[in-house]
Amino acid sequence: MRHGKKLNHLGRKSAHRKAMLSNMACSLIQHKCINTTLAKAKALRGYVEPLMTKSKTDSTHSRRTVFSYLQSKEAVTELFREVAPRIAEREGGYTRIIRTGYRLGDNAEMCMIELVDFNEIYTNEKAKKTTRRSRRGGKKEDGDATIVEAASDDATPAVDAEVVDAVSDEAEVVEAEVVEEAEVVEETPATEDAPAAEETSSDEPEADATSTDEATEEK
Repeated sequence: MRHGKKLNHLGRKSAHRKAMLSNMACSLIQHKCINTTLAKAKALRGYVEPLMTKSKTDSTHSRRTVFSYLQSKEAVTELFREVAPRIAEREGGYTRIIRTGYRLGDNAEMCMIELVDFNEIYTNEKAKKTTRRSRRGGKKEDGDATIVEAASDDATPAVDAEVVDAVSDEAEVVEAEVVEEAEVVEETPATEDAPAAEETSSDEPEADATSTDEATEEK
């Protein structure tokens, strides 16, 4: 009986199984996503994730240890140069398995295994969800802000209309004042000429009176 045996032999001898997992790990590191059967993906996850944890410490010893499993310089370089900085803050769970259905022919269950930090769709959705969950109180503030902005937008036309009316009223007042000043300027010469005419008319009777006095003396 097979009780308590966690290792899946995958229908292969140990040498064949290790070589297959090594090649699949190299493909996963280089392409970030591969399609395979569900049983192989689960076996690959237990094979490649310890190597990714090892890559967080970039040293000669770590590189040689990882190379002994992968046997590929290109995969080791990609792992330590591109993958390790992206998974530096993650404490395990570097891969994701997504089931895609069953294969035609033998009806084997298929799946897609990928690196979590290199899937932009999932990471963007998670970031949006976390922001929404963490800012529950911010929704009301945002809603209030939008309401205030909408109210201000609605109030601006009325304010603009009032400003335009006030400006037009001021312009009319200024024009009326200018017209009144022009009328006053036109009327002042006439008022100045009138006293002069009155003075001349008042001087004429005096002249007539003096002439009459002189005539009487001569007589």
